[in-house]
Amino acid sequence: MRQTEHLVHKYLRSSKRFPHIWCAGCGIGIFMQALIRVIDQNEYSKDDIVLISGIGCSGRLPVYVDFNTLHTTHGRALTFATGIKLANPRLKVITVMGDGDAVAIGGNHFIHAARRNVEIASFVLNNSVYGMTGGQSSPTTPYGVITASAPYGNLEPDFDICRLAEAAGAVFVARATVYHTQLLDRLIDKALKKKGAAVVEVVSQCTTYAGHFLKLKSPVDMMKWQKNNSVTVEKAKQQSEAELEGKIVIGVLVDRERPSYHEQYQSLLAEKSKI
Repeated sequence: MRQTEHLVHKYLRSSKRFPHIWCAGCGIGIFMQALIRVIDQNEYSKDDIVLISGIGCSGRLPVYVDFNTLHTTHGRALTFATGIKLANPRLKVITVMGDGDAVAIGGNHFIHAARRNVEIASFVLNNSVYGMTGGQSSPTTPYGVITASAPYGNLEPDFDICRLAEAAGAVFVARATVYHTQLLDRLIDKALKKKGAAVVEVVSQCTTYAGHFLKLKSPVDMMKWQKNNSVTVEKAKQQSEAELEGKIVIGVLVDRERPSYHEQYQSLLAEKSKI
């Protein structure tokens, strides 16, 4: 308890921005706690961290933490993050986005940040719905699920965020759920230390809308669903596509090396300065 209280007072703007706006049982708070834990364990200076978000439920997270923070426009977190990293490479730049924020209106920026391999740790909190604006279908809403904008069932196939990040060129791609907190801590740690574009999809619950649409009655039921429907990367390799249908594959999916964009940019500047 003392450690938790210490982190609350050390990292949260508790005297300014609380109570928070998240619904009871929302998974975003679990992720925020995990991020703070990892930052504290690594003894990163708060002045060396820039935490950036777009618009949506997860977009409110930078408001509550005592780092250098930006709450930007919808889908544009990665554009601000790219500029900051190029302007000051020593900073540890982190983006937090929702599924709609990252791969709908922000989809083009998501693809090209991964393609350029900008050294940004990106966390996509995926609750499979637009939670802040009324429960409409998002790019990750499963096919056939009823939402506020698809009362007869969603007709669009859902994005696999991790495969999209891998194909675009991210050098670190991973997935966890907010149920698997120990794994989540490890993946956050790896993403923050990766030299290049790192993407971690965090499967979270929207208790107000997604839970209703999926006929899961409580946050506990939704987290039990995450537990019972998750398969580790290692076990997934031993299973067929049919066995993996509807399952959440968790763990490190991609971990590779190639020069980051800002490293190449700094080398170019150094070379041209000699001319």
